[in-house]
Formats: sequence, structure tokens, C-alpha cells
Amino acid sequence: MRDHYDVLIIGAGLSGIGAACHLATECPAKNLAILERRSAIGGTWDLFRYPGIRSDSDMFTFGYQFRPWHALKVLADGPSIRQYVTDTAREYGVDQKIHYGLKIVRAAWSSAQSCWTVTALHEATGEERTYRCNFLISCTGYYNYDRGYLPNFPGIENFKGQCIHPQQWPENLDYRGKRVVVIGSGATAVTLVPAMADEAAHITMLQRSPSYIFSVPGYDKISEILNRFLPARWVYRLARKRNLSLQRWIYLAARRWPKLVRAWLLAGVRKQVGKDFDMRHFTPTYMPWDERLCAVPDADLFKAIKAGKASVVTDQIETFNARGIMLKSGQELEADIIITATGLQLQVMGGIDLYVDEQRRPMNQLMTYKGVLMQDAPNIAWIFGYTNAPWTLKADIAAKYICRLLNHMDQKGSTVATPHTSEASVEGETILGALGSGYIQRGKDILPRQGSELPWRVLHHYERDCEMLLNAPIEDGLLQFSAATTQLMTQPTVERVAA
Repeated sequence: MRDHYDVLIIGAGLSGIGAACHLATECPAKNLAILERRSAIGGTWDLFRYPGIRSDSDMFTFGYQFRPWHALKVLADGPSIRQYVTDTAREYGVDQKIHYGLKIVRAAWSSAQSCWTVTALHEATGEERTYRCNFLISCTGYYNYDRGYLPNFPGIENFKGQCIHPQQWPENLDYRGKRVVVIGSGATAVTLVPAMADEAAHITMLQRSPSYIFSVPGYDKISEILNRFLPARWVYRLARKRNLSLQRWIYLAARRWPKLVRAWLLAGVRKQVGKDFDMRHFTPTYMPWDERLCAVPDADLFKAIKAGKASVVTDQIETFNARGIMLKSGQELEADIIITATGLQLQVMGGIDLYVDEQRRPMNQLMTYKGVLMQDAPNIAWIFGYTNAPWTLKADIAAKYICRLLNHMDQKGSTVATPHTSEASVEGETILGALGSGYIQRGKDILPRQGSELPWRVLHHYERDCEMLLNAPIEDGLLQFSAATTQLMTQPTVERVAA
């Protein structure tokens, strides 16, 4: 099957649906399609189904700016977010543009034809399908959907109970009355422990080293009160502005006064767990925002620990055995179920092979232009959200920038835009180089590089990104424009080929 489109989006998750909605409203004449590997809308929020799955950012800032989230639960649960993304797609009519069940394996640009040819595998039938487009947008996130990260645990094959990775959570897992050990200390672990604590016999969070964990209100009482007196749209704008400012202040304060922010975060934990608790379990060796912070609603993790339903063990694994885990300290953790919340495997653009005029373009050798386009790669964008703020903030403005670019190209009579420089030097640091999280360090060899100066550096700064992407002139001497040598067919047609 061969389809021709003005714009092709890879991924029907939060970023892909957002980009499609922006295109539908800001570039309505563009013919677009979305290629999605899964059988449903939602991306990450359709994949992860473990107990307690929720956002790690407040929903006033995590939701789309163009479709406000008005519910007052601060950290929304996964099913609610999945429904929100699905409802958004339906409201803007982009749900009808999704092609499901397609694993993208290759994307190749032809300068002679001025278009991308995208090769996809329809996994249910084994059929190979080919799509063509003038502009390609990758909205695939940044990790491998096939499998999460699992260290080489010695003796894991000897364990007689169930061993589960959260990324492949089994449907209808019965953990009532079971002894559960969760290996990890990140966002997934601190979500799972309180979510399972009431029904498990006991649940233990086993960590090699602690993370910074802070409590946030589970319900936005301020907005609830304001809703009695102000229009809903005003309350949303006030809450969004308030939360953006607070998030940014905490991040900047952590970079400028790390010891003070560290003391403030640890004092918050001490207040929750009590003066007799061993604080080494919640005292990281690094400074705040060297790795991401973990938020818990209404101190639910700390409450589960205080109630005796959960516990934290800081140690290293010596070996698995039939009954559970033997630690290097000599302690044994017996378990019926072990959950390896050990992180993600990074993957760029869904792992597709990228070619420009039959030359392979490894992503780890390229810089990003304004954090959206790819160096020396024509008509391709990669929407990559924030890691130090809600993902959707960056996804929204990146999509708006792409619409600005496409409209500018139409006005200019150009069909090809390629970021190019011979001056900015590629640095060893990746686009996520400021964070020391394990999954980022493991994947540093596959990530795009940072440049020595703007627009080849990634700012991770919402206000400055807004200025650069939404207000700065499209033409800056680095983004090169040209007209196509052949006209790409823009009306969708179907050409049948043998499977």
C-alpha cells in the first residue's frame, strides 16, 4: 500500500495527537496521517498498566494548552490521561487519520523526489507498507516500547515466584496477601508501593540508592475555591501560571542553591516519616535535579511506611534464590512477587533507520536545531518534551513551531527546509547531558548531541523556548530553504502491491 501525504506523524501518543491537533487548526489545508504501532491511542499511557500509574506532573501544566484540563486531581491516573488524549483526538477529528498496528522500520529522504519514503511493517499480517510524505514528524517518545531495562541479576532464574517488569504488567495480577518486593527507587517504584500496599501482605521497596521524593497535594483546593467565584477558563490560567512558576523556581533554585534545596526536600521527608526513621533511606548522594525528582500525592508512600504496610531497604543484591533475594548485607528478602522497576531503555525515533539520499544518518552524530529539527536532515522534526518540567509544555510549542514553519514555507514558495551549519561544533554532551539518571547514562551513545551555541543547544527552559520557537523569525541563515524539483502528490491515493 502506498499513501502520499503532506505531513506524516509517527506515534499516536500525547505528542503525536497534540501535533495532529495543532496541524488541524493551524494548517488545515495539509493532508496528514498518523502511523501508530499499537492498536489504540495513548502511547505511553496505553502501554503502562501497572497499579497506581499516574502523571508525575500536575495536570494543569501536563495537559494540552489548547484543551485545558479542569479536573482538580493534581496527579491524574493513567486511565484518565489516556481518555483525555483519546477525547482530544476525537474532538479535533484526528482520530480518523490514524493507521494502527504499524511498526516503522525505515525512513528515507530523496532529494530528487523531495519527499520521505517511510517503510512500515503491519505486525498482525507481516505485510510491508510504504508511505510517502513531504514532511515527517516523529512523536515516538524516547524509550524502547518492546522492553524495559533489566540488569543481569545473578540467580534470577532460581526464583520460584513471579518476576515482573512494570512495562510488561500482566493483566489481572493477583497480589492480595502476597509478599511483594519492588526493586527500584524511581517514579515507578514510588508509585507502585503505596498503590499495592493495602492489598499485599507486605511490600518492600529495595533500592541500591535513594531518590529525592517530595509530597504534593493530591487535590487542588485553591482552584476549587476559585471556581466558586471565577470562570473556569480564568481558574485554569491562574493555576497553570502558578504551577509553571513554582516548578521553574524549584528547578532553578536547585541549580543555584543545591544545598539549601536539598535541606528543604529532606526536611519535608523527615516531617512525614517521623524523627525516629532512618533517613539514609531517603537521603541521596547527589544534589537535587542531577536526576529527576519524584512526586507523591498526599505523602502516600510515607503514610504506607508509617502504617507498617510498606518498608524501604537500602542495600545491594547478592543473588536471587528460590525464596526471594539475598542481599550483600546478609539479609534475605522473602517474596512471592518481585517487581523489577529498574528503568527504561532509551530509543531515538522509535529505533527507525534514517537515510538521506541513501546515506545513513546516525542520530548520535547529529545536533538538533531549536530542539525540534535535525541537522542536515530535510523536512523532519522530532518532538521531544521536557525532562525537567511537564513533557507537554515543550511538545505543544514544538508543534506550534512546526506549523509556523510549514505556513512560512507555503508563503515563501519553498517545499524543503534543512537546518545546516558549518560553524557550531558538536559537543560530547547529549541533549539530556545535564541529567545523571541511569537510563540516560546507559543511552548516551544513541542520543543526538548538543551544539556549542544556539540554536544547536537544548535550553530546557520554557520561557526562552517560547521566545525562540513562537516569536523569533523563522529565517535565521541557518535554516536553508529550497523548492522541490518534482511535485509531491498531496491527495491520498492507494496503490495495491502484493503482500
